[in-house]
Amino acid sequence: MFLGKPPTFAGGFLFLPMNPNKAVILINTGSPDSPDVNDVRTYLREFLGDPYVINMPWLLRKLLVNGIIAPIRGPRSAKLYRKIWTNQGSPLIVNSFKFADKLASRLEHDYHVYVAMRYGNPSLENCISDISKKDYRQVIAIPLYPQYADSTTGTILAETNRLIKKYRISADIINLDPFFSTSAFINAFGEKIIRSKPSAFDHMIFSFHGLPVKQTERMHPGKTCLEANCRNEYNDLNRNCYYASCYATARLLAGATGLNNNDYTVSFQSRLGMNWLKPYTDTILQQKASEGAKKVLICSPSFVADCLETIHELGIEYKELFMQYGGEELTLIESLNDDPLWVEGMERLIRNLPQSAL
Repeated sequence: MFLGKPPTFAGGFLFLPMNPNKAVILINTGSPDSPDVNDVRTYLREFLGDPYVINMPWLLRKLLVNGIIAPIRGPRSAKLYRKIWTNQGSPLIVNSFKFADKLASRLEHDYHVYVAMRYGNPSLENCISDISKKDYRQVIAIPLYPQYADSTTGTILAETNRLIKKYRISADIINLDPFFSTSAFINAFGEKIIRSKPSAFDHMIFSFHGLPVKQTERMHPGKTCLEANCRNEYNDLNRNCYYASCYATARLLAGATGLNNNDYTVSFQSRLGMNWLKPYTDTILQQKASEGAKKVLICSPSFVADCLETIHELGIEYKELFMQYGGEELTLIESLNDDPLWVEGMERLIRNLPQSAL
């Protein structure tokens, strides 16, 4: 079964297969160890101290994060985490282990399935350290982000590769590519949308996590997203552009669920600065309410597990905002979490990977 240490699963695994020769690492961003202010500040320092997340000179980043962001944002974020915390712990961690448990049951004897977080616990370093003590033939690293971005997939792969070198792991290493266009992802997320009956709503919003514009445009140097036609086309030029991937994801999900172009809007949430990807989700919600929309369906296909950004930001904050501007119902579609169709799809992706390093 899976390895790791979820909040309430003593020992970290339920079943140890006999002589597995492959390790699968399911890697997500992470969560504070608790909603206490000190733990949240610790997590923010590690997360925002990553140069892949905040790209500025080391000293300036350290002063900004440790001197301003963590002290100020820590108590605010702790208050939000307390609202979504469960008896088992952080929703992101709990959902990740539930998914890992079901996936491990399907993969059976050839695989160990690990859960690791880029920041916080269960730590990626502890995971790689454990793998170094085993005799695996192949290690499969799976960043759990449908679309590529340097601040998510990029930093995970960089850190994974650093740790693999540090612990001198000689197994073949395979990295799962961004999977937003795979049938595994589209079928599973599309089915969740269909079950929510989008035709019963006035509008549908695909809300993706925001990023600074400059981070996305680094993926096609010398061209803006407008010049690279990222909003309308996914091609060789913009294949690593997060903005282009998000719009491509929405088009694929719309096609899988019967939505027309006028039935949905793509927007971006969780911005931390001025020059971030637009349109902003809160602005779109205000606009739709002012246009007379009463019932809106919303989901975030940039996440595969529910977390603070989905449960609280979309499900609570934006629901209140929508109603303040005249809306009556904002319905959040849950993320994939441990949905059986998603588990089956991920199993298929793993089994179809090549048998040697890419």
